[in-house]
Amino acid sequence: MHLAYPAVLAALLFCVGLYGVLARRNAILVLMSVELMLNAVNLNLVAFDVWLRDTLHAGQALTLFTIAIAAAEIGIGLAIVLMVYRNRGTSDVDRLRDTAESPSDDDGDTDAEPRTTGTGEKAEATA
Repeated sequence: MHLAYPAVLAALLFCVGLYGVLARRNAILVLMSVELMLNAVNLNLVAFDVWLRDTLHAGQALTLFTIAIAAAEIGIGLAIVLMVYRNRGTSDVDRLRDTAESPSDDDGDTDAEPRTTGTGEKAEATA
């Protein structure tokens, strides 16, 4: 088997995944694109393992490790996306840039009194 066939296929898969990460706005599609890129790496690892006729099969071992990492990544990533969707109502990546909340957003009261330090002095407001 020629090494060029799986290498070209892996390059195409990686390019499609990279385009998906850079161009998509939906967080689920970004996670799927990351999975495509990891699968391209797996294909390269196995192809080079077969081509080099490695007796230890290090490429296949690294592929199993990468699959385990990808499974953990997608599980944690989906959990984060679901929690963000529940809290914000959208999974659009562009709208999620400001994830930090300001101190006045806690109770919805914009005319809240300034916070005080532990000594009773009023803390300076930083904007």
